[in-house]
Amino acid sequence: MRLARLMKVFVTRRIPPEGRAALAQATDCEVEQWDSDEPIPSKELERHVVGAHGLLCLLSDRVDKGILDAAGANLKVISTLSVGVDHLALDEIKKRGIRVGYTPDILTDATAELAVSLLLTTCRRLPEAMEEVKNGGWTSWKPLWMCGYGLTQSTVGIVGLGRIGQAIAQRLKPFGVQRFLYTGRQPKPQEAAELQAEFVPIAQLAAESDFVVVACSLTAATKGLCNRDFFQKMKKTAVFVNISRGDVVNQDDLYQALASGQIAAAGLDVTTPEPLPTNHPLLTLKNCVILPHIGSATYRTRNIMSLLAANNLLAGLRGEPMPSELKL
Repeated sequence: MRLARLMKVFVTRRIPPEGRAALAQATDCEVEQWDSDEPIPSKELERHVVGAHGLLCLLSDRVDKGILDAAGANLKVISTLSVGVDHLALDEIKKRGIRVGYTPDILTDATAELAVSLLLTTCRRLPEAMEEVKNGGWTSWKPLWMCGYGLTQSTVGIVGLGRIGQAIAQRLKPFGVQRFLYTGRQPKPQEAAELQAEFVPIAQLAAESDFVVVACSLTAATKGLCNRDFFQKMKKTAVFVNISRGDVVNQDDLYQALASGQIAAAGLDVTTPEPLPTNHPLLTLKNCVILPHIGSATYRTRNIMSLLAANNLLAGLRGEPMPSELKL
């Protein structure tokens, strides 16, 4: 009997163990992996993807027309270990009839937890306070030393009341938030009801919020959404947090708003570019807390994401329904 030809799979990075194990057990696939924790260079990706039937990639891997051309006609499935898909040339992928798997829902809780952590870290000036302990700035108790802003009786504005936006609001509510505002493409009365959140224009959200949390998707409409005009509408005591995508924010405008005292502080888990250069002006500001895009970084979440990404890939290759397929 003639043996069936193995399907070639290329994985662009070392992935967590549960996903790796699922791929290793697939007897109908020949799996090759870029054996590093660092991103694969584009030229290497072009070389390794040649003839692949399936590609498992990460958010940092730009899968454009050049990569698709290099892969050739064999490529049937792309599975990304992310909820975001702005690194994929979706129009070109759709044209070629390639199926796409992604990992939504799984990272909602971890990202919402991180958003709340970042908000609290920023508004209560924790990095500054820790530095004062280390450098001898902590002398005696002073009434206004290291004072920040609290959530009790505050107004929180959420840009994008999707799964993650809702999860953030639910976690903030027990802190005594008085009012939730939200903005987006359209009202979400059912989702907003539990939070008693009000749908408002983005200008009103900026003007009335004590805390602004950006949790929207990156689209043509949201790119550069938080710009000079947005920051000028915010209160001078307001705190700005972004856990969505770096490109939603005009970082030059954010720097000016923070440096001039137009807004009180900002916390970012996402930037443009990533990683942010160590000489970037934002890193010189005490009132700006920047994290290295760790929203989903819990062991449990990353393992579940990797398993779903592997199962999406294998199901797609076998012509079966994917556990989580992006409809193109």
